[in-house]
Amino acid sequence: MARPEKEAIVSMVKEKLQNSQGAVLTDYRGLNVAEITELRNKLREAKVEFKVIKNTLTKRAADELGIEGLDPYLEGPTAIAFGMEDPVAPAKILADFAKTHNQLELKVGILDGKVIDKAKIKELAELPSKGELIAKVLGGMSSPLYGFAGSLQGILRNFVYVLNAVKDKKAAEA
Repeated sequence: MARPEKEAIVSMVKEKLQNSQGAVLTDYRGLNVAEITELRNKLREAKVEFKVIKNTLTKRAADELGIEGLDPYLEGPTAIAFGMEDPVAPAKILADFAKTHNQLELKVGILDGKVIDKAKIKELAELPSKGELIAKVLGGMSSPLYGFAGSLQGILRNFVYVLNAVKDKKAAEA
């Protein structure tokens, strides 16, 4: 590869590492083309970019960004999943895929410019997604409103029962 091409790739990796919410490095040896295509499709649905990048170029981009502790993991074939919108998405998808495809090995992750190990990636994968968290918060916020509406409805219902009882009593007296 010519030097300008290498510099372009390094700047692209650097940009993706800066702009991504989280990234996960994997070893994909042993996966066939169909399995990698399946994985890429799952990642694409979650707006996660999956790139195979030379280790030396990844190391250079990480060094320029000041990300330390990545060097021991940059051996063998390495692919990086960049989560641009959701930091949990790459970890969740890759961990789920690794459960059914033993060939895929999670190496290390990058979250907020810091290197996280495999155990932390698995913890991150167990977190609910951004959409699930938003749904839980909205559900928690709407729950008291439903309770309040139910209480008001009960008060109105009881008021109508009292009015009917007064009407029936007046009708019986007349």
